Amino acid sequence: MKYLKFNHGLLILAMVLIIMPSCKPGEKTIIKDGKDRLTAYAKHLDMEKTSSFNELDWQFLGPNNTSGRMTDVAVSPEGDYILSASASGGVWKSTDSGESWAPIFEKEVSVSIGDIAIAPSDKNIIWIGTGESNIFRSSHAGCGIYKSNDGGVTFTHMGLENSNTISRIIIHPENPDIVYVGVSGNEWTPNKERGLYMTDDGGKTWTPTLQKDELTGVIDVDMDPSDSNIIYASTWQRVRKKWNDPRTEPGYTGCSIYKSVDGGKSWNEISEGLMVPEYRGRIGVDIAASNPNILYAYIDDYEVVREPTEEERNDSYGLPSCGFIRGAQLFRSENKGESWERVSPLDDPLLQRLCNTYGWV
Repeated sequence: MKYLKFNHGLLILAMVLIIMPSCKPGEKTIIKDGKDRLTAYAKHLDMEKTSSFNELDWQFLGPNNTSGRMTDVAVSPEGDYILSASASGGVWKSTDSGESWAPIFEKEVSVSIGDIAIAPSDKNIIWIGTGESNIFRSSHAGCGIYKSNDGGVTFTHMGLENSNTISRIIIHPENPDIVYVGVSGNEWTPNKERGLYMTDDGGKTWTPTLQKDELTGVIDVDMDPSDSNIIYASTWQRVRKKWNDPRTEPGYTGCSIYKSVDGGKSWNEISEGLMVPEYRGRIGVDIAASNPNILYAYIDDYEVVREPTEEERNDSYGLPSCGFIRGAQLFRSENKGESWERVSPLDDPLLQRLCNTYGWV
């Protein structure tokens, strides 16, 4: 006698097909911008509340050896908790020095994280910028910026829903209502929301303080620890093509470093000593903790230094290689950016492999 084997998967599928309402062509919604995404997600949450499956208990079955890109780490000013942000898995919190982690940001419109920040003057204030700014092929768009006033228990959407990717969040050391947000923009297409935004009312309103064009966003921001009115920002002109990694194209001269001495109200370009604009790519800026006069700039140098050999003629996409660029270069300034000097080897084959989207935090 033969027995039928009970298939739980088929039973669940049948239940879904029975319960799921039929989709009518006229009911389809076209998502045009960030506000549409927020509206659609609110509808999703309402549907979730009435779903027949909302009380199902899920059991993790593995695998245990799989992870992905972590885009940022932040430590509370008192050192009692750590936050870790991921490229596509939300934000995690540890209160035992990293021994264990719990998700605190996993049920929002986007769980692709560009940057996180904790207010130096209030450990309960946390900002999360959605949308990974590294623009990998597997990067996902965000839907603006979120804020928590209770240490990550709850979050509120605070705008910038059309930013797509957020690269950096800087909070004033004494006034947590003053926040600077770098918006690197849409990975694949131009968008006017790129640039640096500032709020002085805790996120109720935002003002663009540094904007160039629809192709150029702000990829890094830093504040002088000895003077909060001095702010540095680097711009990145790029739109990723489906067939290539993001790199400069003819006419791209928008990658540079800017400085403000009045809290972001006005900006001046500080690029003396850097390579010519046509060769600049992504730029990371940092201030030496031991001396705020000393700055470092980590820059992709796109000057072609070697043509491909016959074996290297096609790149990983199967397209003709554009040649080998100089790659990652390190510059140093000892006068708060007034002038720069290259301090990395000029022609290091290893550095040619460190560029574009890789190795950035």
